[in-house]
Amino acid sequence: MAELKRVQPPVFPVERMTMPEVNSTKLSNGIEVYLIESGTEEITRIEFIFRAGQVMEHIPLLASSTNMMLKEGTRNYTAEEINNKLDYFGAFLNLAIDKDMGGMVVYSLNRHQDKVLELCKEILFMPEFPEKEMNALMKKRQQWYRINREKVQNLAYDQLFELMFGKEHPYGRQISEQDYTKLNPGLLKEFHSSFYVPEKMTIIVSGVIPSSTIGVLEELFGSLRGHGNAGIKLNTDLKSSTTKKLIIEKSSAVQTAIRIGSPSINKRHADYHGLKVVDTLLGGYFGSRLMRNIREDKGYTYGIRSNLTSLELSGYKMISTEVGNEYAENTVNEIYKEIAILHEELIKSDELETVRNYMLGEMVRMFDGPFATAESFRSAWEFGFDNSYYTRFAGKIRTIEPEEIRSLAREYYNIDGLHEVRAGRK
Repeated sequence: MAELKRVQPPVFPVERMTMPEVNSTKLSNGIEVYLIESGTEEITRIEFIFRAGQVMEHIPLLASSTNMMLKEGTRNYTAEEINNKLDYFGAFLNLAIDKDMGGMVVYSLNRHQDKVLELCKEILFMPEFPEKEMNALMKKRQQWYRINREKVQNLAYDQLFELMFGKEHPYGRQISEQDYTKLNPGLLKEFHSSFYVPEKMTIIVSGVIPSSTIGVLEELFGSLRGHGNAGIKLNTDLKSSTTKKLIIEKSSAVQTAIRIGSPSINKRHADYHGLKVVDTLLGGYFGSRLMRNIREDKGYTYGIRSNLTSLELSGYKMISTEVGNEYAENTVNEIYKEIAILHEELIKSDELETVRNYMLGEMVRMFDGPFATAESFRSAWEFGFDNSYYTRFAGKIRTIEPEEIRSLAREYYNIDGLHEVRAGRK
């Protein structure tokens, strides 16, 4: 039998990137609308974004519960009627909430766009928060919570955030089972009236955009007036824990979840692009150093990854994996070993070229089609940038040198400053 020969396919570097054009306008009441015209299908993606994320809540679960309840009954429609209308119009709607933002994305056939947008207005600005539906939702979420408390990856993840940001900070606050019984429709209505208001809303439209879209948006949303509570005082003081290592005992666990990380810079910082390169090299793609060492060489895990994530009030870097309980100590040691190598050794040119090609290729994929472009634009817009942000990012990927990578690793991957959480069986 002939020997199988593996041949690497040719690599074609990304020579030039063209950022899709984003046009903008404002409705009569100041709501910003961004338009990304592209595609071939008569479908539009419309995203309504509010600065109504978890960082705005003064009670745990308030932001997410408010968002999830938006389509559970409005002034004129029950939840069933809303779902029936969406089905009839061939529209898909997704409510979304994260640490900083809340909102909704709807995909609509252009021939029904005016009716779908009319329904969106109803969902976003006229929810009733019916008590029966709210109680059913909270019971369901409480069940999810109980199930997730049995998963070591969730235990480690939540505990790391508490260590990184502090137990009182909105980013670090953990949820307890009792929190699911503390909400009522009045609290949700208060949060909604404070944050789901026109002055806190932005709209991003992408796809084959009908010429009537701006007129419809103006008619439905341009006359809205809000009274958001700008005087709400939130606890945004970031106080990382002095605890650097924590082990959560889970006697039934067959694996140990490992989370290692610390607060970091966000996209507004001049070093962010370079630090993204460092993060990718360390554990940000399948050929990363952590993957080669801990998955390929040692066989401790099926996957390990590092992430550098940008938040409104901060940012964080996190290394995450799950390994057999017996490999936990060795895995952690190998992670720190790889970080130490970044501190000491300069990256070789061929490895740097691989990282560059991977990152530039991923960036091209981020703008593959109008909907992906809209998501990428939103990711930059949140921090006050437009798509030129990615042009600068691509420039850094192409020009960063080994000395800068080592310098950034030394500055931002200080091993003594990292928090380490393990959840599993000892």
